Amino acid sequence: MSAGALERVGGVLGLPDTYGRPGLRADVIAGLSLVVVLIPQAMAFSALVGVPPVAGLYSALVSLLVYALLGSSSGLSFGPIAIVSLLSGAAVAPLAGGDVERALALVGLLAVMVGGLHIVLGLLRAGAIVDVISYPVLLGFTAGVGLTIATSQLRDLLGIVASGSDIFVEAIAIVVPLLGDLHPLTAAIGVTSLVLLLVSRAVRPGFPMVLTLAVLAVVASASFGLESRGVRIVGDIPSGFPVPSVPSVGLADAQALAGSALAIAVVGYAQTIAVGKAIAARSRQRIDAAREFRASGVANLASGLFGGFPTAGSLSLSSVLGSAGARSRVALGVAALALSLVLLLLTPVLEPLPRVILAALIMASVVSFIDVGGFLELLRIDRMEGAIAIVTLVASLAVGALPGLALGLGVNLAVHLARRMRPDIVELGRVVGTVIYRNRTRYPSVVADDGAIVRVEGSIDFLDASAVGTQLRRLVAGRPELHWIVLDASGVTEMDATGLRMLADLADGFAAAGVELRLVSLRGPLRDAVVRAGTREVLLDRCYRSSLTEALESVGVDGSHPLRAPAHDERAPDGLH
Repeated sequence: MSAGALERVGGVLGLPDTYGRPGLRADVIAGLSLVVVLIPQAMAFSALVGVPPVAGLYSALVSLLVYALLGSSSGLSFGPIAIVSLLSGAAVAPLAGGDVERALALVGLLAVMVGGLHIVLGLLRAGAIVDVISYPVLLGFTAGVGLTIATSQLRDLLGIVASGSDIFVEAIAIVVPLLGDLHPLTAAIGVTSLVLLLVSRAVRPGFPMVLTLAVLAVVASASFGLESRGVRIVGDIPSGFPVPSVPSVGLADAQALAGSALAIAVVGYAQTIAVGKAIAARSRQRIDAAREFRASGVANLASGLFGGFPTAGSLSLSSVLGSAGARSRVALGVAALALSLVLLLLTPVLEPLPRVILAALIMASVVSFIDVGGFLELLRIDRMEGAIAIVTLVASLAVGALPGLALGLGVNLAVHLARRMRPDIVELGRVVGTVIYRNRTRYPSVVADDGAIVRVEGSIDFLDASAVGTQLRRLVAGRPELHWIVLDASGVTEMDATGLRMLADLADGFAAAGVELRLVSLRGPLRDAVVRAGTREVLLDRCYRSSLTEALESVGVDGSHPLRAPAHDERAPDGLH
């Protein structure tokens, strides 16, 4: 192969300039480490979707290969993840009616739809769509999903035979009355496994506890006949590679899954970008949003066509790559090759694996979803945003993950609009000992008896123009001695026709009442908007001044006025610079 061809291959796989044999050795080790964790995790997440374990292996295989070729991060692993798997299962379960083959077809269609949406959104450069999920909504939604996933696995963890539910309160209502019917041996294995996973993560994070448990469980299952003792096992796993096929579904199914596909596309991409950015920050790399959309789109399309389900960037698997020293996306190729060999030769080895081990693995993996510290911190910073997170959490637990997410987004939007309709207007004063003007409630300040300097923060548009006008009129009505108001517009980011008309009417009304209005620090684009709106005569020619000093002078506040000149015995507050 020529040097140019090698360079192109290196670029595709994200190889660093100094790659060489040490880099290849590191990627081989990282890839093998990844597949050790990936196999049981992919099989476990298949249970969340409601499809056979091999579907998770197929999803992992094609996703690894596609992301290795098309992704932009050298340390991100792509495959089945808990949130997307739960949402996928919740979307297809009502349509499948317990038919596994139909569930496979539906979830394949869902993956194709998610992939198609990612490709379209990438072409539209719509990466900002994930910003609609604010941090409080994401915090509450993630915690709700974590609790829901954990609850959904209680049946398998304890060996309880019962129907399941993807809604937390329903799952609890099903499981709690049946706790007396748990299978003792299954419960003992499950609880012990869960404790070992959690303790090893806290005490020795690098120890391969997942592999250790899986190997011990397979050996114990085969040696002691656990299936004959009532412990459910994974069972038959077909050998070989998946054959590509178009999911056998109808137009009505696609219409029924459309909303879920959009939600999963947004949540999955948000997860991928969040993980990619975290890796990029540590490795000083750059995440290409367009490539991530393309890689995720093709990965999901391939997963749907090869018997899998929707996938996304995985934080836990990416952490395995990082801790194992992966240098490039070659590690994903190594993992895909190892997984291929498992599918070809070793699936019989996996068949005795008790399902309870998969349940314990799922429950251990979602513990980190529940960020109690994040809730407490958010409540300290902003109680309203903390309330949004709690509402999203409660809704996700009560009515399901996707309806809870929708409700959280709606509440967040409503709160945002309500805050926009209550703009922040502060009165400024000259800080004692200086000629600096700041919020009079925060600093010892000198103010004028006959006038006021106010600052508006945010926008003055159709949402908040009325509120701005009302607050300014209330200020004038409450202080009959006022004869002038200087409005500092340096914090105003946007004004529309409604806001401009309100200011013009306000200036005329104040003038009729003997109060002069002055505007300062109006940004250039906003002055252009004044001209276009036909309010130049009032707002620019009569009211606008280029500086606060000029505005104050125009209403009779000269250089000797206390508002302009510090007294000789004034002292500035400590810490003011």
